[in-house]
Amino acid sequence: MFSRVSQLARHLSRPLPSYGSTSLVQRPRTTTFSYGLMASSSAVTADERNFRTIHTAACLIIGDEVLGGKAASTNSNYFAKFCFSLGINLKRIEVIEDDEDEIIEAVRRMSNRYDFVVTSGGIGPTHDDITYQSIAKAFDLPLVLHAKAFELMKKISKPRPGEKPFNWDEESPTLRAKLRMVELPTDSSRDMEKQFLFPCEDLWVPVAVVNGNVHILPGVPRLFERLLDGLKPAITPRLGDPEGKGTVRVLISTPMSESAVAPFLTELAERVGPKGVKVGSYPRWGKNRNTVTLVGKDKEFLESIVPEVVEQVKGRVVTVEGEDDDLVEAVEAEIDTKIDEKKSN
Repeated sequence: MFSRVSQLARHLSRPLPSYGSTSLVQRPRTTTFSYGLMASSSAVTADERNFRTIHTAACLIIGDEVLGGKAASTNSNYFAKFCFSLGINLKRIEVIEDDEDEIIEAVRRMSNRYDFVVTSGGIGPTHDDITYQSIAKAFDLPLVLHAKAFELMKKISKPRPGEKPFNWDEESPTLRAKLRMVELPTDSSRDMEKQFLFPCEDLWVPVAVVNGNVHILPGVPRLFERLLDGLKPAITPRLGDPEGKGTVRVLISTPMSESAVAPFLTELAERVGPKGVKVGSYPRWGKNRNTVTLVGKDKEFLESIVPEVVEQVKGRVVTVEGEDDDLVEAVEAEIDTKIDEKKSN
């Protein structure tokens, strides 16, 4: 079986003259690229990145359709919530086009600066899906046909209604397109199980982990979310908070304007900042109440300062922003009614 797969890979894979051919047998890495300092020459090795504690994260959204307004970047929002729930400090979210140089620059920079990096998009079968090949170039790696992913693809993929069963043994443009999705950046010097994860048993899509901390995920939201959630068991033991309690956010609804609460919040931020607490204020246009937030990992300390904040901003704690709008409007309507009644009398 492996010989047949290897033959397919050698015969069908698109030419990759600049960074190696796609086959089950990896060729020596002889090509260098002029995109700046190579990550392999960094003081931190890929294996070290693969095991170090996760404190910070970054998300790279790749796709012309997002920048063109055709699709919303829902994956970045889901990733932000994922990090928040685990207590990971999400430091950066970027959206870039399907451009090789842009991908190479961004992924190298993020890999060097952050502990946990996720990319979203650009790993499909079409010509503009260039994430795998770009990240391979970024870290001077060849693209190699992943046999397990290819076998799972054949096993799990089903023809759509009205389509004939696909012939996996016949050379065709469609087969070459499918192979693009299982030709992955591969470092032959490292443990393969650390480089390729299969978080969901019913999906053939792997999560390629490049340079120890760059996790390549699809852009389809349903797949992105399932695979990201599936990574949780692998990354939880490496969290700065080993119990994975995550970050705590307290929402306080206030009738005061931002300018009115600004002096107190400025003083509060300076006072509680050393305790790891971030203080925020967010206007709600068209509403009668704004929101003050307290965010941190020390739940006990956060709860200890809530009464003071509630008193100073004349507010109340809410679980969801805007949940008290109806109540406030009802009270105000009742007050207006009583005032009108007094005037009429």
